[in-house]
Amino acid sequence: MDAIIQTRDLTRRFDGLVAVDHLNLEVARGEIFGLVGPDGAGKTTTLRLLCGLMDASEGSALVAGHDVAREPAAVRDSIGYMAQRFGLYGDLTVDENMTFYADLFGVSRRERDELLPGLLRMTRMEPFRGRQAGRLSGGMKQKLALMCTLLHHPQILLLDEPTNGVDPVSRRDFWAILYQLLKDGVTIFMTTAYLDEAERCNRVGLMHRGRLIRCESPEALKGNLPSLEAAFVALIHEQGEQPYQDWEH
Repeated sequence: MDAIIQTRDLTRRFDGLVAVDHLNLEVARGEIFGLVGPDGAGKTTTLRLLCGLMDASEGSALVAGHDVAREPAAVRDSIGYMAQRFGLYGDLTVDENMTFYADLFGVSRRERDELLPGLLRMTRMEPFRGRQAGRLSGGMKQKLALMCTLLHHPQILLLDEPTNGVDPVSRRDFWAILYQLLKDGVTIFMTTAYLDEAERCNRVGLMHRGRLIRCESPEALKGNLPSLEAAFVALIHEQGEQPYQDWEH
């Protein structure tokens, strides 16, 4: 496998809590990989470690061939990171937010003029260019956040629960955009608590209390079981533990 993300015993501790526990993971170039688990499983912490926004307590991570601890600038140039609460400016329009982030990423005016029309068409945001971000729907805000994340042509998209709280139609549109990006050669690493979304990924990593308990294709994980939820619960029971009660369907 041509791995574009690799972790070796990646660990993050907060006082007595182990949020990410010796994570060993490889993500292939050009796939959609879903890190799945309920709130508190360690998904967001994992993304922040891969972005270099947080230092590891132990272990290492390579992103696009760069060591996150030793080459943070090279990692930032290779990735687009979309947090759960992306920093859009509500009083700025769609165009103004994109101009701001283009300046922040050092994207030249010529590059921006070439890129923006395509992003607006892909997300169907052209009619809303002059609308303030604070007046957009939840789904349109996520589309705008994604456009801002893509301005510097990242090799890898790291998305932290990008459709959380978004209506079903907007979720469908968002996934259509992700599949288009996949065709364009972008690797997508996303976290989600939605099991129906996890089934759309090429491979899924199931995370529980900071530990990766299984990593396979959705079909392989389910086996003879009717759903990913059933597979997740069975895997946790195998370890002698009780699953979370607030799993998203």
